Amino acid sequence: MTIRLPDAQGELRAYEPRAEPLRITPGAPFTSRTVFSAAHVVADPYADVSPDSPAAVDWDATLAFRRHLWSHGLGVAEAMDTAQRGMGLDWAGAAELIRRSAAEARSVGGRIACGAGTDQITGGSLTKIRAAYEEQLAVVEEAGAQPILMASRALAAAARGPEDYLEIYGHLLRQSAEPVILHWLGPVFDPALQGYWGPDDLDAATQVFLEVIAGHPGKVDGIKVSLLDARREIGLRRRLPRDVRCYTGDDFHYPELIAGNDQGFSHALLGIFDPLGPLAAEAVRHLDTGDVAGFRSLLDPTVELSRHLFQAPTRFYKTGVVFLAWLAGHQAHFTMVGGLQSARSLPHLARAYELADGLGLFPDPDLAEERMKNLLSLYGVTQ
Repeated sequence: MTIRLPDAQGELRAYEPRAEPLRITPGAPFTSRTVFSAAHVVADPYADVSPDSPAAVDWDATLAFRRHLWSHGLGVAEAMDTAQRGMGLDWAGAAELIRRSAAEARSVGGRIACGAGTDQITGGSLTKIRAAYEEQLAVVEEAGAQPILMASRALAAAARGPEDYLEIYGHLLRQSAEPVILHWLGPVFDPALQGYWGPDDLDAATQVFLEVIAGHPGKVDGIKVSLLDARREIGLRRRLPRDVRCYTGDDFHYPELIAGNDQGFSHALLGIFDPLGPLAAEAVRHLDTGDVAGFRSLLDPTVELSRHLFQAPTRFYKTGVVFLAWLAGHQAHFTMVGGLQSARSLPHLARAYELADGLGLFPDPDLAEERMKNLLSLYGVTQ
């Protein structure tokens, strides 16, 4: 059987889907790396909402997907940008997501870290920004989850220079109950974060970032770096204190960054490990045995899919992530909070299907093919 898919030029061509999926069974917890998947949320397709309405979430399907990730040994990075924070999911929805997912994590023994930011406000003074961070940090800690201090659009707009970042982050780290993960999200993911840490120059910004960490020993578990710049990440992780992890957020270069070399390696906190969850887990287990070649042989072929999903404008990668979850049978529909399912073109989605199918990511290839054909028919493509 073949399926006709549109290419980037708008032409239809025949593609023969893979007959068998990649067979992966859950295994033991990882020993060589700490790995988080930044997980998406599943919208409620029957809710009568508009793109401007508060998010309507299908909680059963959302939590079921997290159990899927935990079953393969992955940690869940909750309420991050993959969950559409600031792009359909407001703070009220994020707070409920944090509480529900943290409770689910306790029930199954899963690892969870949750984003704390300032998205309940759109701007204001540094005092107001600090209070917003404190509110969210309290929710995460009260839920029993590890906090991830997310980059703040409000702080990026209000800060007069590095001293304001040092003051805000210093205050939050001093009051945090447990070591946190600091998240440096680059403007390629969110243009409103241009010039984060004060300077526009990335070398100078890195120095401010390192000053925050050095000034609060024992308060930073690790950093998540999402700059899509492997060279810069390697340089930064070499300058970290020995007890501070580097969690790569580089969805373009993750295999080599996680594999590392005799000078060090990165752990992982990645949006691409939402659709790649089981395969990524299997690859990391190769690292656990010292089999770097086996790790790379599994993960290197996934980079083409990841680069496709995260192509500019990168912030819309969530559409491809949810699309693949639908094709894989993790949810019954291709609907997203905020109507974001419309953010990528049909040729983009068709290529995502082809690449994911080639990797064997769909547990039921026939279901994925049927759903892909249903989507194509909505666009007027006949088979």
